[in-house]
Amino acid sequence: MKQTDDDFSESFLPLSSLQNGFGEEVTKELFQYVNKIVNVFFYGEENSDRWVLIDAGMPHAKEDIMKVAKERFKKDSEPAAIILTHGHFDHVGALKPLLEEWQVPVYAHELELPYLTGQKDYPKGNPDAGGGLVSAISPMFPNHGIDLSKYVRMLPSTGEVPEMPGWKWFHTPGHTDGHVSLFREKDRLLIAGDAFVTVKQESLFSVVTQRKELSGPPRYYTTDWQKAKKSIETLYHLSPQIAVTGHGMPFEDDELLASLKDLLDRFDEKSFH
Repeated sequence: MKQTDDDFSESFLPLSSLQNGFGEEVTKELFQYVNKIVNVFFYGEENSDRWVLIDAGMPHAKEDIMKVAKERFKKDSEPAAIILTHGHFDHVGALKPLLEEWQVPVYAHELELPYLTGQKDYPKGNPDAGGGLVSAISPMFPNHGIDLSKYVRMLPSTGEVPEMPGWKWFHTPGHTDGHVSLFREKDRLLIAGDAFVTVKQESLFSVVTQRKELSGPPRYYTTDWQKAKKSIETLYHLSPQIAVTGHGMPFEDDELLASLKDLLDRFDEKSFH
């Protein structure tokens, strides 16, 4: 059966941000691209023919993602693999259409596979989580799983990241059962996914303006806050020097570690539910 994005064609989707379409090199190998309200990452040096896509953006983003790939990498090259931090609609939205063009392996954590093989749906968004208009409308966002059975594979149990030498994946549940974050020791570069984010994702104003603020995972979709806190602690103890996240702009150096410590110190004081 032809893969399409019909899974999301009738879905209610969030508004875009003012940063939509903005791209920047975080390091010479990691390029961050803002697709509407979410970040997509391209790993590989400019003009290379060997690269990896990390997460796959919003529904209907196929052409935008392919355009960035064509501009950054060698003509007609395709990713060696696609790595998913998790399977929420804003991280896999363009995946089925992209796989029409790029028939490549997709890797995710074992506990995320039921949502990526059509067996399970995610819980609906919680309108009471954290306040803010985005939380209020989150029950209308798509929460169903998608079937990528032909392509999806389990991340290696060794912790290695396929096609990304020197990187390790860390299981960082809480936001979803099988959420993972990626870390490279040599420069302490962290791709956190939604384990924590750098914009207050519940607030429409913050989402639209992308106001920089280190925050916990998007509250309306986070189901286990004890695990979420432990996941942030895991990432904090890695002592990252640069962190990119699923939503918001990069954080670096002392600002990053101080903000993570502050988030953890105040975590139990906040009403995250």
